[in-house]
Parts: sequence; structure tokens; C-alpha cells
Amino acid sequence: MAAEWSIQELAKVARTTSRTLRHYGDLGLLPPSRIGSNGYRYYDQESLVRLQRILLLRELGLGLPAIAEVLAGQKDTAAALRTHLELLKQEQDRIARQIASVQTTLRKTEAGEQLMADEVFDGFDHAQYKDEVVQRWGKEAWESSDRWWKSKTDAEKKAFQQTHLDIAADYGRARAAGLPVDSDEVQAIVQRHYDWLGTTPTGGPISAQYFTNLGEMYVADPRFAQNYDRHGAGTAEYVRDAIRVYAAARL
Repeated sequence: MAAEWSIQELAKVARTTSRTLRHYGDLGLLPPSRIGSNGYRYYDQESLVRLQRILLLRELGLGLPAIAEVLAGQKDTAAALRTHLELLKQEQDRIARQIASVQTTLRKTEAGEQLMADEVFDGFDHAQYKDEVVQRWGKEAWESSDRWWKSKTDAEKKAFQQTHLDIAADYGRARAAGLPVDSDEVQAIVQRHYDWLGTTPTGGPISAQYFTNLGEMYVADPRFAQNYDRHGAGTAEYVRDAIRVYAAARL
């Protein structure tokens, strides 16, 4: 008899949940190979391969509707797995570049050396956040931002990124020096931060709410927090508090 797994067994080995597998089944992504007389769902070897493909595509950032299209269009399992393998190798290379980039940033930060934007952002692709931007702010916001970024030369991109690196480093130095967030020195950094944001396609003047919400996101989202906390633990909170003071007084 061919090997098969119950939904609980499959969920356990795949490190997911029975609820997730049932959801995939309801969407037609992962139908059980059979349903027992007791109503339990069972999965065969082909199901395991199909689930692996689903999980790989999820890891690569595809939504479930897009995954359904991919699975429907790729009937040759071996060819599909070769495609997945190539994508994983590309992702492996990108992550390796990110690791090297962070190692360089850490080494230079600890040594007090000047950071270069192309070193800091090697392996980071703004397009990977497309789905998130579209979901949060709409397709038009993504398209406007993408056009703006692609219109820049490599030198302009590096200059834009370097400006933010300098601002983040100055926040870190101000926090380490114990400067109050409402001091003239810190508020001058916030002004530079505000002016830098104003060069992006925000769709109009940056409001107090927009700016303060951005400060909150710097703390709440680890991806943003690390841009500041690499200059000392607590810097992201320091930036948020400084932005609050600026917004309340000037916006």
C-alpha cells in the first residue's frame, strides 16, 4: 500500500497547521488524495510534493491566488521543482549578500569608519515590498514610487540612501551624547529627516499625522527599527520621540 499521511501528520512534518492545510484544500490548492469513511483527509506522496511547492512559493512572497495560477500552469512536477530550485538559489545569493552587507555595516560602525550606501544596501531590493505597499497604500502609490525610484541614476540612488544613513547615524550620536529630543540640535536632525522625506513622492506635503505614524512604524516594524538601532539600542524610540516633538511644534 502506498504511503499516506493524515492531515495531522502532514501538518506536523510540514511545520504548519491542520487548519492551514484545510484552507489550502478549500481553495483547491491541496486537495486530499482521499477522504476516509470517518471524514478524515489523507495525503499521498504527490500531495507532499505539491505542498512543498506551495510553501516554497509562499516563502518567495506569492499570494495564494498567484500560487493557484502557477500550480495550474505547471503540470510537469520535475520542471516546476527545477524552477523552484533556481529561485531558491537566487534567494540564497541575495540573503548571502545581505549577510555580508550587515557584517560590513557592523564592522565599520564598531570601528567608526564611514559607511557607503552601496555596501549597506547590497542585496536589498525595494521591489520585494511591492505587495505590502499595494495592500497598505494602493496600487497608485506603488506605481508612483516605483517610477520615481527607477527614474533616478545609480549616483542619485546612492546619494538618496547615503543621506538617510547620515541622518540615522546623527540620531545615534545625539542619543549617545544624551541630547534631549526637544533640543535644537536634535530637532535640526529631524528637520533634515523631514526634508529628505519631502523628496519622495508622498502625494503632497507631509502632515503631522503622516510623520508621527512613520515614527511609530520605525519602532513597531523591525525592518525599519534596525536602520536606527544599529547605531545603538533604543535609537528607533529616540527618533520616534524626536519626530513627535517636531510634528507637535512645527506641523
